[in-house]
Amino acid sequence: MQPPGLPLLGREPEQEVLAEAVSGLTVRRPAVVTLSGTAGFGQNALLRWAAGLAEDRGLRVLRARGTPGESDLPYAAVTQLLGPPADTASADAVSEGPSGRDGPFPGLAELLRTAWDRPTLLAVADLQWLDPDSLHWLQALVRRLPGAPIVVLAGAIGPVPLADALPGPVAVSPLSRGGSPLSLAVSRLVLPPLGPAQVAAAVTLVCGGQGQERFTAAAAETTRGNPAVLHDALRRFADTGHEPADDRVPQLRAIAAAATADHATRALRGLPAPAVAVLRALAVCGDLLDFPLVSTLARPRPEYEAGLRETLEATGLTAPGPGAALRLTGPEVRARVLEEMPADERADLYARAAELAHRAAVDDADIARLLLTARPIGAPWAVHVLRRAGGAALRAADHGRAVASLARALEEPLDREQRTWLSLRLAAAEVLEAPEAGDRRFAEILRSPGAELADARLRAADLALARGGSDVVRRALTDALPAARGGERSALTALFWLAELGRHDDTDLLLHEVPPLPAHPSSPAQAGARAWQLALLGEDLLTTRALARSAFAGPADEGGLLLPRLAACRALCLADETDEAGLRLDELLTEARRDHARAAASLVLTGRGDMNLRRGRPDLAERDVAAAERALPHTHLHPLYAPYARAVRILVALESGDRKQTAALMALPDPDASWNTMAGAHLLFARALVDIADGKPAEAIDLLLAAGRRLLRLQYVNPALLPWRSMAARACHALGHDQEAHRLSREELALARRWGAPSAIGWAELGIGRVAHDGRAARLREAVRTLQATPANMAYIGALMELATVELDAGRRRAAEPLIAEVSRLTSAQPDSRPAARARALAQRLGRLPSAAVRGLHPAWAALSDVERRTATLAGLGHGNRYIADMLSVTTRTVELRLSGAYKKLRISGRAELREMVRSMEGYDTDVA
Repeated sequence: MQPPGLPLLGREPEQEVLAEAVSGLTVRRPAVVTLSGTAGFGQNALLRWAAGLAEDRGLRVLRARGTPGESDLPYAAVTQLLGPPADTASADAVSEGPSGRDGPFPGLAELLRTAWDRPTLLAVADLQWLDPDSLHWLQALVRRLPGAPIVVLAGAIGPVPLADALPGPVAVSPLSRGGSPLSLAVSRLVLPPLGPAQVAAAVTLVCGGQGQERFTAAAAETTRGNPAVLHDALRRFADTGHEPADDRVPQLRAIAAAATADHATRALRGLPAPAVAVLRALAVCGDLLDFPLVSTLARPRPEYEAGLRETLEATGLTAPGPGAALRLTGPEVRARVLEEMPADERADLYARAAELAHRAAVDDADIARLLLTARPIGAPWAVHVLRRAGGAALRAADHGRAVASLARALEEPLDREQRTWLSLRLAAAEVLEAPEAGDRRFAEILRSPGAELADARLRAADLALARGGSDVVRRALTDALPAARGGERSALTALFWLAELGRHDDTDLLLHEVPPLPAHPSSPAQAGARAWQLALLGEDLLTTRALARSAFAGPADEGGLLLPRLAACRALCLADETDEAGLRLDELLTEARRDHARAAASLVLTGRGDMNLRRGRPDLAERDVAAAERALPHTHLHPLYAPYARAVRILVALESGDRKQTAALMALPDPDASWNTMAGAHLLFARALVDIADGKPAEAIDLLLAAGRRLLRLQYVNPALLPWRSMAARACHALGHDQEAHRLSREELALARRWGAPSAIGWAELGIGRVAHDGRAARLREAVRTLQATPANMAYIGALMELATVELDAGRRRAAEPLIAEVSRLTSAQPDSRPAARARALAQRLGRLPSAAVRGLHPAWAALSDVERRTATLAGLGHGNRYIADMLSVTTRTVELRLSGAYKKLRISGRAELREMVRSMEGYDTDVA
């Protein structure tokens, strides 16, 4: 129940006018008072109050109320006014009622006659619903009021339909009775929303205590000062038992939204069908189209168009927008309007709205939003709009909207080829929102027959396996192989074996219908797969390089797949062709991003991060793994690839010196399904390296041997992939297990020489040097010489530091000094990294800066700008222009211009002199971080 007096809160001015009209009636003065405004503003409550006041003063009161159900019933309101009272027939009542018709206005003459004996007040509520005959009758009465002691009180939502019958504010009739002129007082009252003070009073009255400032302001804002909505919301809030405090504002907003929605439902049920149709059209596209277009969509009858806008605004459900627009007042109103529609009508309305928006040249994203709820349009433009909207959503990283748009496009009529390619695009987009659904969609495409779909099948297999290759996809791939011909068959075979190279599953049956990879394939896709296979086996370095390069040649249908080329890049990296691999990885990344293939982009970025880590650039590797995480968060990675991605992230954090991030990554739970995969071996290896850094050799040995068992089970013996033997030898040496340490290190060196890549040989020589008792310095010098000419800077830095430590331990300080200087040069761009910290520790043991650095700054160095100094330093440290451009996030042309300016200021001719100059100043003022 509402508290007493609450519906009339803030209506004191209106009550004064009504009271004056009732008082005038006691002295036989006629009057007309109209009450108009938004639904819920208290028109009917004021009428009831005035009628009660008149009854208390002994005046006759006749009541009527318009209703939607009687709006077409002739004289329905007149019958309510002139019929006998419910309890007893009164002698003063009109005897005949409307049934005794006298001309076009039944009962009107009798009412005017009896009013002289007993002044009468007519209270007519909801005038907007009056039937036409009753409205004409009431207008006729108003025109005759100057001659009778009658007061008419009329209330309506929106404008009062008595305007034509009302005279000016005060009219004096020439007619009189008993020689006394009768004047007609006319008052037009428009009820306003409640103001802040009135809202505050309502809060106090309903909630039983004064509301705090933010709470009261929120109550006014969310209810828009509508008394009915305000009372309902406050009553519901009071029922919760909470105080009207500021910390309860969120709860109040939720309650007010529900009350507003309920108010919308009541208002909808009290509106004519044309107005409801327009409200529904506004809910669908009112924010996209102007009101005339929205009205066209609703198709109201001409007789309703004139006052339709005023009627809608009076409901409290709409408000004027920019220009001539009309908007719904809130999302809760929109939701309730749409909920009240039958589903088929709603879908049809959205479809017609989309067609109208398309003709009005509305943006694709807005039309697509309409199409998502619409029935199929059956027109080509709908598919084009949805595809464009899906692409724009992908570029904006709004994957939910992209998936919804593309899935909706599939509901339109499409030919078989169009449907297949659209399904392929949708499956690629579903990697974040619904990866399992995407895999099923990929599998369906793989099983699609027809030579015209060969390219789509290849693309589906490539993208599906880039995500990880679920069992559903692998089964579909093997199902597709028997029917494939020519280039498609060779490419599918390559993709199948690439998926199998990273896993070992005892439950897999031998699939005799899948041919093995040929030893010397001519297909680009098979060349990439075979190159990676040879690299993993550690066999035939020259053939591996040649096959990896041929993976990037050939026709687009066979050479355009991503996975074989990524495998070729990884093979090139293990074969010490990291510069070439880096260029190819950049190309692959550009393609993956262009095609919105997030799983593929994540895979490429992780591989590039691994490569940059091997090159001794943890800063660039850190950038890559961060970008990989943005492309596809680790929580969405397939179990086949997730361990590899986390392994690279762990090693990057470890080498970057970020112990907090390293610990966080180590604490993540391990996916059990990954341990029989190559990726699982990577994760075990990374964990072991952290344990070695933490001084836990026993724990490291267990992890390294477990990683080795997994690789041996897969028959991958190349130490360039993971040098687990040399790292296990290092841990064994720390525990005093020298015999095992020597066995493991010698085995790795033999396998590295069999492979033939200098970096793998150098790393193995470093491993032997670490565990050697005799001739340790000589072995480490050999490792340094081997690694110096390779791109494996991380291994080279490690060898330099091991040799410098041995030289310092032996008291050969002069021999250690250039080694430490070289490490400082190589780590100068990453001062916070673990190698840089170890280099500083070695320099402290040396007791002074390396001798190459004590000669101080070149006199012209200070003339360089900051950007020139940093660019020149990186160039002097031996880095190429492309690397410097990546490091500084500029173009290579910018690097060239900066170096040209630096050469002029330093009065040198080129990079060779710059290198000597930077080396002479190294350790003094050449920090580029």
